[in-house]
Amino acid sequence: MRAITMTRAAVRGLVCMLACAATAGAQTIAITGGTVYPVSGPKIEHGTVLITNGKVAAVGANVTIPAGATRIDATGKWVTPGLFNAATTLGLAEGNPGSGGYNDSHAKGEKGVSASFNAWEGINPASTFIPPTRKDGITTVMVAPSRGNLIGGRAAVIDLNGESVASMLVKGPIAMVAELGEGGEARAETFAHLREVLSDAKVYGLRKAAYDNGAVRALAASREDLEALAPVVAGTMPIIISANRASDIRAALGIAKQFGLKLVIEGGAEAWEAAKEIAAAHVPVMAGAMNNIPGSFSTLGHRQENLALLKAAGVQVIIVGDGGGLGEDNYNARNVRYEAGNAVAYGMTWDDALKAVTLVPAEVLGVSDRVGSLQIGKEADVVVWSGDPFEFATVAEHVYVRGVENLERTRQEELTDRYKTKPPAYKKP
Repeated sequence: MRAITMTRAAVRGLVCMLACAATAGAQTIAITGGTVYPVSGPKIEHGTVLITNGKVAAVGANVTIPAGATRIDATGKWVTPGLFNAATTLGLAEGNPGSGGYNDSHAKGEKGVSASFNAWEGINPASTFIPPTRKDGITTVMVAPSRGNLIGGRAAVIDLNGESVASMLVKGPIAMVAELGEGGEARAETFAHLREVLSDAKVYGLRKAAYDNGAVRALAASREDLEALAPVVAGTMPIIISANRASDIRAALGIAKQFGLKLVIEGGAEAWEAAKEIAAAHVPVMAGAMNNIPGSFSTLGHRQENLALLKAAGVQVIIVGDGGGLGEDNYNARNVRYEAGNAVAYGMTWDDALKAVTLVPAEVLGVSDRVGSLQIGKEADVVVWSGDPFEFATVAEHVYVRGVENLERTRQEELTDRYKTKPPAYKKP
């Protein structure tokens, strides 16, 4: 009887635990009174965003707020979707490997090919770079291999909240990452190598049985890499090619047309010079607006009006970092909102800039059903700003990722608090 009694007690406890968990997960939050920018529609003055169970439940000026909802007064504030930085290595590298740090953003590969490398699998959810990025209103990022290989590997989209890679993952893989024009090979050799690998990926896809039986000539990459390239050559997975020089961008457009690739250009310092061709090919461009100083002969035409000129030509634009050595793909991934502000200063409309760091990257990377705008049913990635999010002095006052406001303190906050109180022996110089 005791065993039966304990079993019933355990069942009752389990039922109670599940009910409590369901209640906690179903918490309702109402952000009221702010100027709401859904991105998918016009701004809403004195609007309300209702969050239930981690999802957007309602957006509008006349939203009924359920009894018991937690209210956040956003009067005088700006409310937007969480920002999306689509070019990062966030969580993959920290510190100097020679002094105990780590860098998991780059695969060795073979002959410059590491297509089967899944960069996001090496993410450290405890990275000290994630909290300050999230605190500055960036809730979603693409994590991709760093540069260095002709074909660097596969990228994924993650949300910046969670204790494991699985809990952070939005979708992966979402794109293959490659690079043109910056390696040690002559450009023509690089282009030929890429064509060879893509051609062999098609051969492998058509003749797998013969390959297994040894009846196919040696191919330009390993089985794993050719398998990873299958959706790329089928045109179902985007390939993000990093290219800056106008001639390299045109070469990428030609290769994409030859193989039927779903191309995205990243970097694009001189993309404005080929804007009409890029637009005609319906190829999105991921670029920044912080820098106009050439860092190499590939970026001699770098200009801060690049994004505005591309947008005016009809190109789908995603704003990412181009600040060079400022770590905008990692410890300064949060700077993407300043890139957007610079884009506005150099001719892009404010609304287009907001889309370029929210909905457009979500659409291009195939996750707009989950993130990128404030629409019913999407993840509740919502930010309440003190003012214009693209202004330097603006702060993110509340940041929700999937309906959860993570109040984890950043290393910067801890250091600030540490040095607020002067030592007893301190004397003013």
